[in-house]
Amino acid sequence: MLTLPFDDDRRSLRVLALGAHADDIEIGCGGTILRLAQAYPELHVHWVVLSGSTARADEARASAEAFLDGVPERQIAVHDFRDGYFPYLGGAVKDVFERLKSEVAPDVILTHHRHDLHQDHRHVCELTWNTFRDHLILEYEVPKYDGDLGAPNFFVHLSKTTCERKITIIMEHFATQLDRRWFTDDLFRSLLRLRGMESNAPEGSAEAFYCRKLAV
Repeated sequence: MLTLPFDDDRRSLRVLALGAHADDIEIGCGGTILRLAQAYPELHVHWVVLSGSTARADEARASAEAFLDGVPERQIAVHDFRDGYFPYLGGAVKDVFERLKSEVAPDVILTHHRHDLHQDHRHVCELTWNTFRDHLILEYEVPKYDGDLGAPNFFVHLSKTTCERKITIIMEHFATQLDRRWFTDDLFRSLLRLRGMESNAPEGSAEAFYCRKLAV
């Protein structure tokens, strides 16, 4: 398999991470962000969560701080749009994206997958592409009851240490989700292992993305 290096000679990289809900970014691309933090000493991350009640918002901020520990430049924004209603709040959500367009010039954008069956996730993806039309956009996956996992085409290989750190932070910071039957460390570990197998990852684990446009 042909590989492209994430860890090039650059010292800096600007990343915009977008999540509809608290824990989406962590589950979908937390390991990739941890790897980028190791690779780029001057990493800049703009972390945006669009929905969160008081407790969930607090969890989202604390988790983001843990994932971005040591990242020299970071902005964390947590909004309070109503969970499940993004398509019906379209104008207000789009206003957030329009402001982002003037605030950040990312090298890489991490967002939801176009064919995710959660309506909020799809809406965030659509607005990402509407707003950022000349950027590298990687669409991450979030496992759920809907059974919408597909066949991704972009893989980020992760070390065992990075995988365990990702899972540990998620399980420690989202206490409100621990009663959900799907929110378990073995589920997160299993998806990492499956994608690692598909991409022949050296240490057996990977996060997967959908990349629609890539210029070399």
